[in-house]
Amino acid sequence: MKKGLLLTLLGGTCWGFSGACGQYLFNHYQVSSFWLASMRMCFAGLLLSVTAMIVAREPLIKMLHNYHDVIECLIFGVCGLAFCQITYLQAIKYSNAGTATVLQYLYPVMIMVLVCIKTQKLPTKVEVLCVCLAIGGTFVIATHGHPTNMALSKEGLIWGLISAVSCCFYTLLPRRLMGIYGSIPVTGIGMLGGGLFTLIVFRTPTLYRPLDMNGLIATAAIIIVGTTLAYTMYLQGVKDIGPVRASMVASIEPVSAASFACLWLKTPFAGLDLIGFAMIITTIFLLAVKPEEE
Repeated sequence: MKKGLLLTLLGGTCWGFSGACGQYLFNHYQVSSFWLASMRMCFAGLLLSVTAMIVAREPLIKMLHNYHDVIECLIFGVCGLAFCQITYLQAIKYSNAGTATVLQYLYPVMIMVLVCIKTQKLPTKVEVLCVCLAIGGTFVIATHGHPTNMALSKEGLIWGLISAVSCCFYTLLPRRLMGIYGSIPVTGIGMLGGGLFTLIVFRTPTLYRPLDMNGLIATAAIIIVGTTLAYTMYLQGVKDIGPVRASMVASIEPVSAASFACLWLKTPFAGLDLIGFAMIITTIFLLAVKPEEE
């Protein structure tokens, strides 16, 4: 239990750190979010695929021999992982790591609404409260309480909301495959496929901006610390303590992203920003403590 809690906490913290690294690259080197997403996915996908060959060789080979499952995994890589990475980095580019990560964490509420529609069931009181907190938190972050005055850029708000939608795809698309083959093979192949897709379609090598040593270190940190290690530690944490506890502990990610952005990059946050952050993060805890049969 202690090991699982620690690994999940570290995984969420690493995700937040990678968001701050992305903000650093945008602020100091004006890198393309498409290039950064492509590099992150290609190299991290390769590392995770190699990890799968070591720790989950049999499920990986079994999946690769199933044509339909490989296609489904690639769809997850493109429509789930690539879409999620690009929109998240775009949100950081037009706002900051903390705000972008918090807006992305609206996705559990979106999934809850989708489930209510699909099952044709009315939301519970807790679910209604979550929707109100999510909408209210987004309103506070975007306007600071003044509807006619946007405190957050329109681009930052739009990309942040699209990022939350992309997380819904990222969460829902691979469920069947992960139930059969496990998370590491599916994530590794999906991320590699999504990375190659962005590499070819957006011709990301042509978008490269020269980086000095600090820029290369930040890029390597996103790939190794913020993607490969973060996913590996979080998935092991899910195995050790279960998905409910893991989802609650991993909500350290937006707190981590905002903290790194504030302390390292000197990004200013108003008191109303913090109130909006707290409102959205509260929804994660409220949804995570629901009985699993729901």
